[in-house]
Amino acid sequence: MVARIGELEPQCQSLTDSDLRKRSLALRYRARSGEPLGRLLPETYALVREAGRRRLNMRHFDVQVLGGIALFHHAIVEMQTGEGKTLTATLPMCLYALAGQGCHLATVNDYLAKRDAEWMGPIYEALGLTVGVIQTDMSQEARRKAYAADVTYGTAKEFGFDFLRDRLLLRKIREGQSDLIGGMLADRSEEHGELPVQREPFFALVDEADSILIDEARTPLIISALPTEEEKIAVECYKWAASTARQFLEDEDYEYDHEKKSVELTRAGRRKARQLPKPDALATVGMFHVYEYLERAIKVARDFIRDREYVVRDGEIVIVDEFTGRMAEGRKWRDGIHQAVEAKEGVEVTVATGQAARVTVQDFFLRYRHLAGMTGTGRDSSRELRRIYKCPVIIIPTNRPSIRKRLPDLIFGTEEEKWNAVVDETCEMHALGRPVLIGTRSIEKSEFLSGLLKRRGIEHEVLNAHYVEQEAAIVAEAGKMRRVTVSTNMAGRGTDIRLGPGVAELGGLHVICTEMHDAARIDWQLRGRCGRQGDPGSFRQFLSLEDELLEKGLGPRRAARYAGLGRRAKRLFPELASLFRKAQRRIERRHFRDRQALMHFERERKKMQRQMGQDPYLDTPN
Repeated sequence: MVARIGELEPQCQSLTDSDLRKRSLALRYRARSGEPLGRLLPETYALVREAGRRRLNMRHFDVQVLGGIALFHHAIVEMQTGEGKTLTATLPMCLYALAGQGCHLATVNDYLAKRDAEWMGPIYEALGLTVGVIQTDMSQEARRKAYAADVTYGTAKEFGFDFLRDRLLLRKIREGQSDLIGGMLADRSEEHGELPVQREPFFALVDEADSILIDEARTPLIISALPTEEEKIAVECYKWAASTARQFLEDEDYEYDHEKKSVELTRAGRRKARQLPKPDALATVGMFHVYEYLERAIKVARDFIRDREYVVRDGEIVIVDEFTGRMAEGRKWRDGIHQAVEAKEGVEVTVATGQAARVTVQDFFLRYRHLAGMTGTGRDSSRELRRIYKCPVIIIPTNRPSIRKRLPDLIFGTEEEKWNAVVDETCEMHALGRPVLIGTRSIEKSEFLSGLLKRRGIEHEVLNAHYVEQEAAIVAEAGKMRRVTVSTNMAGRGTDIRLGPGVAELGGLHVICTEMHDAARIDWQLRGRCGRQGDPGSFRQFLSLEDELLEKGLGPRRAARYAGLGRRAKRLFPELASLFRKAQRRIERRHFRDRQALMHFERERKKMQRQMGQDPYLDTPN
């Protein structure tokens, strides 16, 4: 098929811009007349390749065309970082758009959605196709216009929430609260934005498929219902629990399950809870619920750390996505956790509400008639992707051989030794003139490392959720000579760091990984920032026996034993690196079980609601 597309290239190059557009419109007519899209693939892909060459000076490589063919056939394609997934995506998007139905490209954040839509826009326009982009703060009317385009870029979260809002609106229509004329809403309803914004789901291409379809699939998308009086009383309960949580001691007043990350009050803890003074608002609250508020507050005090799991911005708690390092605008933790964090930080406690509508990531994307995805790290998740989404993972070869070098892992007994070694290696690479990218797990640690580098006189930039506005400028400079960039996972997925003049001769970009993440895929996303498109580059993994991963994966007792060994030992053996991978695999399996449990729960919930004659996506009766 790649060869057939290549044979059409000279013919396409001889066309004028006007003829290129006419050929595309002719293909659209054939598609809408019922001709199978597979039959139109060679000519469509040849036209897209020519449009890319003319408008962007970016001709699709054969391996990108190969990836585009696999995407058309509902595969998850694994293309190494830097191999041009953004350009590859234009091939199936243009082909499916010919059918004139909803074609969505889902990315991991607003920044990438807007960047890719604007970047690839000239290709679509050259072929007579329109492009829309969904952003978090858009109005309903702007969203409707974006969804009406031939191709729509946006985040999976926004696509999912718009679907739920449309379901709520359609129920409102069915209940007769809006006028319906000839199957359409009345004009006055349109003026008030009372029209669904999305069309029927047709084709979804998921960028960073493992992140969206697997990592984010543990959390369903939920639209809250209006609060009740009882829920308003709960605000005082959250505040009281937050103010008293620190008085409770582990193993004396409560027991902590490190596997499940759960807190349970002991008999002594419950006695203390009953004896503590309480505000009048708690007079109507049963003690069983008081225990729950306290257990939640203790869990939040232990596990939810500012500048790691969340930031406080303009008097609000904003979640930091653990997989991307970015602020997860509009998202809230469930089961009262978000309100407990608000109470802990002393900001206004938002009323915890019921659910009006919900959908899981798995459910949402399986509604599309055609589904495909792209990622740089898909093979480890191939069984889960095939089993749940019926999409095989196909590995696409690189355009040029990869010459990325992996330097030996370095293991230290304590975190202090590790951070000092990170700074030493940064200074060493900086002296050679090579740019350095240092990946950290949290905002807190990126700021800590920044302080160490300042004390050593190393100029650097920090990229984390506090510096979103400067992201494009920081990334644009990160590959230049002697540049040092300290980043959270924001410098992982979708970030293209290009080498400056003379850097390749010095060895390219050097990536320092300061800690392993809960999933190996996230580690490889960071490492993949170097050695792109055949460029030279290197990376090294730094580890310490006090790293958080060991406690999360092996349990607190074993982790404490290894940490004690690290503080005593004069020399650590490289074989200890297998401990970290073992801990990582345990966490990955735990997350897999969470996703399986969520899928089972949702399947049963939907089955029950259908039997009751209710909409399975709405939590209140029709």
